[in-house]
Amino acid sequence: MESHVFIAVMLGAVMHASWNAVIKVGLDRFSSILLLSLVQGVISLGLLAFFPLPSLQSLPWLLASIVLHVGYKLFLIRAYQLGDLSQIYPLARGTAPLIVSIVSALFLGEILTLSKSLGIVAIGLGIMVMAFAPQKNSTRLSGIALLFALGTAFFTAAYTLVDGIGAREALTASGFTLVLFAGDGMCMLILAIATRGKQAITKTLPEWKTGLIAGSLSLGSYWIAIWAMTKAPIALVSGLRESSVLFAMLIAVIFLKEKTGPLRWLSACAIATGIIMTRI
Repeated sequence: MESHVFIAVMLGAVMHASWNAVIKVGLDRFSSILLLSLVQGVISLGLLAFFPLPSLQSLPWLLASIVLHVGYKLFLIRAYQLGDLSQIYPLARGTAPLIVSIVSALFLGEILTLSKSLGIVAIGLGIMVMAFAPQKNSTRLSGIALLFALGTAFFTAAYTLVDGIGAREALTASGFTLVLFAGDGMCMLILAIATRGKQAITKTLPEWKTGLIAGSLSLGSYWIAIWAMTKAPIALVSGLRESSVLFAMLIAVIFLKEKTGPLRWLSACAIATGIIMTRI
């Protein structure tokens, strides 16, 4: 991976961590994710006029990606209803790079060097340790919550692989990204109205300023990731992107004054070591 691609992916990871810190608003999980999806969809529609459209051969990948992104969100919402954010999010995100690494090696022929492979493993394991590190007021993770968290991880791995391949087929990472988020936003809008009525939309309106900031950061973060996957191995980009959990912890400790224990600091060191190993 070239240095400018690495720097861009790490910037995307910081942006990913930042929107997760920003989105702490007074909405339920479904409404928060709906708000993000709507903001991303509107921004993407507005920007589509300035970028080339993806090629027709990428259309199957685009459609598959939209379905996978919606499925990921539904599984994530259910997982959050069953377990704590501090447990679900690291587990769901930490498992995904390991799955992507195995699948991309077996089916895409993207064989990484030993140091890079170990780096991705260190990042993934470090993230998962965070999920099980004891925290104040945390409840034990139930079996059904674990199932939905792992299901979320499989959706994450699946859409990562599909998006990486699709963006390469599209011949324009930007066009692929914008059509993807426009379609995802439309699907989430239809789903929200079908299941919760028009009040599902009006409920998010008071938080539009927060949604605009978080949605912009989220869109920018994944836009960078999709572009990077056209320049570097998908597994490598996936692993580095999930290091956002490390930045999320640092934001919580430094800016939000949250306390953390030695096990989480140990996992943070494992993630940082993994990032360094990917550069060897």
